Amino acid sequence: MSQSTLQAVDYLAPNAKELFVASLKETGFGVLKNHPVEQASVQSIYTNWQTWFNQADAEKEASLYNKGSQDGFFPARISETAKGFTQKDIKEYFHYYPWGQCPAELRAEVHDYYTKTSAFAAELLSWIEELSPADVATHYSEPLSSMIQDSEQILLRILHYPPLDGDEEAGAIRAAAHEDINLITILPAANEPGLQVQAKDGSWLDVPSDFGNLIINIGDMLQEASAGYFPSTSHRVINPQGADMSKSRISLPLFLHPRPDVVLSDKHTAKSYLTERLTELGVI
Repeated sequence: MSQSTLQAVDYLAPNAKELFVASLKETGFGVLKNHPVEQASVQSIYTNWQTWFNQADAEKEASLYNKGSQDGFFPARISETAKGFTQKDIKEYFHYYPWGQCPAELRAEVHDYYTKTSAFAAELLSWIEELSPADVATHYSEPLSSMIQDSEQILLRILHYPPLDGDEEAGAIRAAAHEDINLITILPAANEPGLQVQAKDGSWLDVPSDFGNLIINIGDMLQEASAGYFPSTSHRVINPQGADMSKSRISLPLFLHPRPDVVLSDKHTAKSYLTERLTELGVI
């Protein structure tokens, strides 16, 4: 691994599984190229949702999120504040679930992406389980890939980081350092760079933003289920500089959440863990 960036693993290589899981174990992140997630589909979603985010706030807030079910539009004024931080992230986003609200003209496209990418995630979870040491695998209450089977909690977040005008709150960045809550997150490379992951020595590594790369990271639930073997690593999205400040950034993370009843550890089910973390984030 380079000292400044993560290395992409070729999904089609005979040793892809081993290299990918080794990267997850070492850094909490894996990057895949030549994967089955269609670049044209991702690009179309970016384009269509950029148009949607460009609407006036009043039009977007017709789809304002439901506090109980967490589906719909989250405007910048109620954006997340990362654990341990006081400034809100500079972003707005839409939460898509198949059962939830979605602009009618955008639903079919995001649902197709959601379905195909969730199925691919199950394959990656099976890789992780297969290459988990025996003493780690004994902690899994059921196969990792079956934890997400029939889960209605899998979340597709369409994220919009608006252009910066220089008047942002001091210290605020697009996404402050945080860990994800779920099992794994699948993220196509965004249309602009900025994503960084924290190395064991505390330094920050750039995550490749080459279009076509797929970024996968470990979430807190897999760290919990594996008794800490797979690390949920801090990551952030830094602010652009110079001319890039005028550019929007669209990002499309799919958060693989287990069914609420799945037992993660002696301490937590998926439901109890999620409730605890969303309360810490201030969104419930």
